[in-house]
Amino acid sequence: MKRIGLLSDTHGFVHPRLKLFFEKVDEIWHAGDIGNIETAEELAAIKPLKAVYGNIDGTDIRKTWPLHQRFLCEDVDVWITHIGGYPGHYEQTVKPAIISHPPDLFICGHSHILKVIYDQKLNLLHINPGAAGNKGFHSVCTAVRFVIDGKDIRDLEIWEMKRNEVVL
Repeated sequence: MKRIGLLSDTHGFVHPRLKLFFEKVDEIWHAGDIGNIETAEELAAIKPLKAVYGNIDGTDIRKTWPLHQRFLCEDVDVWITHIGGYPGHYEQTVKPAIISHPPDLFICGHSHILKVIYDQKLNLLHINPGAAGNKGFHSVCTAVRFVIDGKDIRDLEIWEMKRNEVVL
């Protein structure tokens, strides 16, 4: 069993309360637009970090993490990328691979919109954790955590914080 903390679009900022939300996870997965190496290091200091780079990430991030990560977590085939779309509207750059060899769990960021959608046609779960950072059009920062146990993906929880809320 693995407990996963999932976020995207931090754009160089990690809210202190998000760190508390991720305290009891085993791994943190970042779906791109990390912002800078310091942010990645801050997350990796909490728990082991798996990440992909996003469209705003510079050379330092792109040298460290790939555009796509596809791997097994327990018995779940996971694919993480930054710009991927969602069921019925997959991005053209990933659509052929998703259709020909769908993962069990497809994760992306970019939109700053939290989405959890089951794609019945391809038999996969899509998660976009929204945006955890303080830059962008979103008014609420979001992230998720969940459990992968064998083939089961369960116990999904959402973290929300108003973007400009004062940190106490």
